[in-house]
Amino acid sequence: MLPRIFNRLLNSWIDWFRSWSFLFNLQKSLTISFPIAINFMMGVCLAFVVAACNSNAPVSSSNPSAAPVANTTAPTTNLVRFGYQKSTILLKAKGLLEKRLEPEGVRVEWTEFPAGPPMMEALNAGAIDIGPVGESPPIFAQAAGANLIYAAAIAPSPKSSAVLVPKDSPVKSVADLKGKRVAFQKGSSANYLIFQLLQKAGLQFSDIQPAYLAPADARAALGRGAVDAWVIWDPYYAAAENGANVRVLVDGSGINKQGGYYISSRKFATENAKILKPILEEIRNLETWSDKHRDEVTTIYASTLKLDSEVVKKAIQRRQFGLNPITDNLIAEQQKVADTYTQLKLIPKQISIKEATLKPEEYEAFAPH
Repeated sequence: MLPRIFNRLLNSWIDWFRSWSFLFNLQKSLTISFPIAINFMMGVCLAFVVAACNSNAPVSSSNPSAAPVANTTAPTTNLVRFGYQKSTILLKAKGLLEKRLEPEGVRVEWTEFPAGPPMMEALNAGAIDIGPVGESPPIFAQAAGANLIYAAAIAPSPKSSAVLVPKDSPVKSVADLKGKRVAFQKGSSANYLIFQLLQKAGLQFSDIQPAYLAPADARAALGRGAVDAWVIWDPYYAAAENGANVRVLVDGSGINKQGGYYISSRKFATENAKILKPILEEIRNLETWSDKHRDEVTTIYASTLKLDSEVVKKAIQRRQFGLNPITDNLIAEQQKVADTYTQLKLIPKQISIKEATLKPEEYEAFAPH
């Protein structure tokens, strides 16, 4: 028993030290040698072993390799790190989460991202806990090994995304995009939208020349003629309509059936159901309120984003509001998207969306009613 306990503790401490020594080396602040540190850790481990052997508590006979059951009742954190984009800034602007969670002693930390893919990278790196994205970013993140879950679904807004071309462009239809350079953020909702539009027009994804650019870079590229078209979403879409000398080739009407999702790390969702539940309740209530108060929403967005009110009004008027639970139908539709990216070889492996969901009783613990 003693060697087994010792080895387990020693390996754990060595792994811990190696991970932190790596970070310290990056900062050039590690001042002790690895052998000295190992001797120190061995001493600490021996102290734990002696304490364990001297304890009167009985040794558990349960399987030591069994995974612990996630605690879905008591929160394990007093901080929620929330990612957001310009299109979802209303939640932050109104301060609803802070008001709801403050009595529970929970703070909210906000980080803005230009698009969904970098937000999912931050989630994978453990820098944020939850955030809203389109249908594509979580697929790319899951394929990269992110341990995420689909927490709730956002109602689709097909008219809120479009393909833009210069006003004097000879491109008159999606079919005319064959052989053209088309800009969009790789792994974003725009990525899947252009695939759907090309498919409807009888073209393959390989018939275009993708230019994988973030929204700001894509707009600049379109303006100087470096690309022939730009696939984008609101409010970038509405802002470009207002001042980028562009015209709408086609929007997502009748095509874009997928909405977005609130994506959470699995750890946060399973360990903090009592925090996640009021978060999703506030989001659902805000979606319902926004649908009935579009003028007020426009005012808040225009003020917060420093955008022309007419630009924002256009974006808000074509947006659909709503928050939905994760269902088998949504999972099946999302699997089709994932399979598409696998076939296009845009993700490195086949993934199962089901593996990024929870059990019904786990969803029940935080789903708003």
